[in-house]
Amino acid sequence: MTNASPTVLFLCVHNAGRSQMAAALLAEIAGDRVVIHSAGSAPGETLNPAVVEALQEKGIDISDNRPQKLTDQMAIDADVIITMGCGDACPVYPGKRYVDWELTDPAGKTLDEVRSIRDDIEGRVRSLAHELLQ
Repeated sequence: MTNASPTVLFLCVHNAGRSQMAAALLAEIAGDRVVIHSAGSAPGETLNPAVVEALQEKGIDISDNRPQKLTDQMAIDADVIITMGCGDACPVYPGKRYVDWELTDPAGKTLDEVRSIRDDIEGRVRSLAHELLQ
């Protein structure tokens, strides 16, 4: 058993909503005990404003974040890759642990709908953090 922090990659297509929320929530919950990457296979231009607002309600500011392009190194370094609605758009890296979270895409949703997605992600992230840090 090593003392290295586990590395998590949250991966979706646009990296503008779900994966950004998951990364921010895990950072809030686990702090520096987990290395976190968030990326998209085809990143969008900007974050979803409703996602930014929903997280601000929780005291988490991601307004300066930008969608990131997935790099091979992010995947190589990851202990677990959490996919979110990628389908075939996200590449598969052999030998990696994948977990697919079926989540509604917040694109075009109202703030109330995005809050529900945020709360769903928060519950999943809390379980993931518990598993990784026990």
